Amino acid sequence: MAEFKLPELGENITTGTVTKVLVNVGDRVEKDQPVIELETEKAVVEVPSDVSGTVQEIRVKEGDTVKVGQVLLVLSGEAVKAEAPKREEAPPARIEESGGLASGLAGGVALPRDHAVGVAVESPLPSNVEEAETEEELAVGPEVRRVVLAAPSVRRLARELDVDLQQVKGAGPSGRISAADVQAYAQKGNQAKPPEPKPEQPQTVGETVGLSSRSTALERDRYGELKREPMSGVRMKTLEHVTKAWETIPHVTQFDSADITELERFRKDHGKRVEAAGGKLTMTVLLMKVVAEALKKFEKFNSFVDVENNQILLKHYINIGVAVDTEHGLMVPVVRNADTKSLTQLAVEVGALAERARSRKVSIEDLQGGTFTITNLGGIGGLWFTPIIREPEVAILGVSRARIEPVWVENEFKPRLMLPLSLSYDHRVIDGADAARFLLWVVEALEQPLRMVLD
Repeated sequence: MAEFKLPELGENITTGTVTKVLVNVGDRVEKDQPVIELETEKAVVEVPSDVSGTVQEIRVKEGDTVKVGQVLLVLSGEAVKAEAPKREEAPPARIEESGGLASGLAGGVALPRDHAVGVAVESPLPSNVEEAETEEELAVGPEVRRVVLAAPSVRRLARELDVDLQQVKGAGPSGRISAADVQAYAQKGNQAKPPEPKPEQPQTVGETVGLSSRSTALERDRYGELKREPMSGVRMKTLEHVTKAWETIPHVTQFDSADITELERFRKDHGKRVEAAGGKLTMTVLLMKVVAEALKKFEKFNSFVDVENNQILLKHYINIGVAVDTEHGLMVPVVRNADTKSLTQLAVEVGALAERARSRKVSIEDLQGGTFTITNLGGIGGLWFTPIIREPEVAILGVSRARIEPVWVENEFKPRLMLPLSLSYDHRVIDGADAARFLLWVVEALEQPLRMVLD
């Protein structure tokens, strides 16, 4: 027998909540095949098995909280490795990763640099692909199914597109299936496949939509009825993080507003060009570019506090988090090296990250490594607010809804589109004068974007 234990999932992540068990007793499991779906650190991740075999026992169920090192599955050792016919050594294969930016984004609006990001790398077949992963057929329960050669990211993509990998013919060595194979099959084969109707489940009294498996019946207190709603993993993490940040960081918020009349005209003029590349030129994207340049000039805003050693760690990389409002709670995926990317690249990446966050497909890695955060409530409304800093960062920029206001320009009042900005900062590191200078630079860059090129 072989035990599959919950592996290390990321820095400072020790527990998670099981949201779905992807295998059943009697199923054949291959090494690197996802077997458990886990909610942790504001993300839902698929955990792949590090052993092969037949599932004999499942020791967890949906809703269970599990710890790193805890046994999740017990597998028989008799089917750990199957005999495979000898074959000639396969040439190196192109492993395609899903979810990246399209390489060679052409025609992007660059302020001031434009670097294309590739999505494919040359690599030999991974060493953890066992000889058993061939086109031969293996008996699995009452059916006869072949073992599929596909990376975990490809298997995840197949589930998202409702594609049965058993039906996909891989174009890679030994029939290995790539993301492109799955997408091609989905476009051709799945178009004619009618969606299977989902049987309606009766809803019990007091059941909460989206939390039916964890809901409780209505209760009463002295004033009337009430219902307890358990916190999701996302909400519990939010509670933990904001409480720690509020208790340990002395917050101060600086307010200002920017005249974005000309910038909004620029955004509309070039929006279709960015959409052609697969992104959307939003005010958040424009702000990200401006903030990335500001962080180069004001290094303290891109730092962490090392309290134990009485030091300030100045980061030489700029990773900007973007707060995304989802039905599961607030998530903050991170765009890495934002200062090296064009507006078009930022637009594509921000859109992809936001979509993955809303569909709960964002990875733990996507949520880590941020050095500064932007949170935009302009799509909802409001004028000013005081955002809470995401510890261990030292600043966060809040954005509210722009509105037309009369502004004194050239000896007369003119209607101008004004954008309210709220900068919360850690007063242990940043003084009020520094914050005022930082926000003033951002405002002037929004009003006169070419200033960044001059600087």
